[in-house]
Amino acid sequence: MRIGRYDNPYKTVQWHRPLPSGTTCEPLEFETADRAISHGWLYARGGEDTVVCLMHPRADFSQHYAVPLLVDAGFAVLCQNSRWVGNDMMLIHERVLFDVAAGISAVRPRFDRVVLCGNSGGGSLYTFYLSQALAPEAERLRDTPAGDPCDLTQLAMPAADAMIYLAAHPGEGHFLAHAIDPSVIDEADPVSCDPALDLYAGHNGFATPPESSRYAADFLERYRAAQRARMARIDERARERIARRDAARKRLRNGPSPEDARAAIATDFLLVYRTDADPRCVDLSLDPSERDYGSLFGVRPDLINYGPVGFARVVSPEAWLSTWSSHTSRAEIAHTGQKMTLPCLQIGYSADNCILPGDQDLIARSLATGSLERASFSGDHYGFPVETGREPALEEMAAWLRRTG
Repeated sequence: MRIGRYDNPYKTVQWHRPLPSGTTCEPLEFETADRAISHGWLYARGGEDTVVCLMHPRADFSQHYAVPLLVDAGFAVLCQNSRWVGNDMMLIHERVLFDVAAGISAVRPRFDRVVLCGNSGGGSLYTFYLSQALAPEAERLRDTPAGDPCDLTQLAMPAADAMIYLAAHPGEGHFLAHAIDPSVIDEADPVSCDPALDLYAGHNGFATPPESSRYAADFLERYRAAQRARMARIDERARERIARRDAARKRLRNGPSPEDARAAIATDFLLVYRTDADPRCVDLSLDPSERDYGSLFGVRPDLINYGPVGFARVVSPEAWLSTWSSHTSRAEIAHTGQKMTLPCLQIGYSADNCILPGDQDLIARSLATGSLERASFSGDHYGFPVETGREPALEEMAAWLRRTG
């Protein structure tokens, strides 16, 4: 039985047609101000005055599907990968801003206009970056949610000229707050379950797939409250582990100790079971759209929820607080959008299983821009089918870039 959504999920974000004739690809290596390395690929045919930047906190965007059409339309495209490409176990969003800054710094002198295109998690990442880049230096962040030093006041953070949201979500924390399974009783047991909160139990309203489930309003209210409570409990576990580390570091200042030296650097990873349990994925009456049954990962979230695939499964306490906790992550557009004043275009896919109309509306009303255009096209999260999703969406993007250039 196949439960996944795509023939090859590793190719979902890659381009579906060849590069235009004459396209060059310039590999770039960005050394960040905090001594990390980020890699980029600059696609162009020569003579472009606008570069469109694409980046995600952890996904491989080196061959993003937007590249061929945008290059063909006369725009250069920078595809950038973060230092944590393919692995979010240690992903600190504040640190990824150093990667973004390095990439923009490299292309800013080469082009008259720099436009950021935030696709999926790239939307919240770039908005977080702009909220800092457009702020006075003295008001920028100096630490991470875990309390580790991360001084952005001394970082060169060139701004962009415009922003595009392409099937962007409001933030990893926002996404997980809707998808985490609150029925987990024991965080050390992947199948522990409180029957009263089991999303995938018939007595709570679950129907045999692919029939749409129907959940009562009182169940959904209890379910959402329990999701927030579980996330808060994981927050507390993360803080406890960070506190043990910090205590060992403080003791080391008073004298060398092999035990404290080990405890000061050891990372006690969090295991977060069951993160594919958003009621909207199986009850299509909730936040209605053109989407089909199932989640981003597949057509049987009731099974996928118990498997190895999913977000935030294994994560450091620091990364949990910075990236995945809706209570502590600073990369939520609901907050950072208040400082995003650039002209922007928001493109959504009407059959998206990951970003729903309510999420799109949240982004739109959170932005402080005085110039926002919105468009929607018939496709899933990755713009499939390309004829009705990707192609017209990218054509609209190119048209907007020409209109606003």
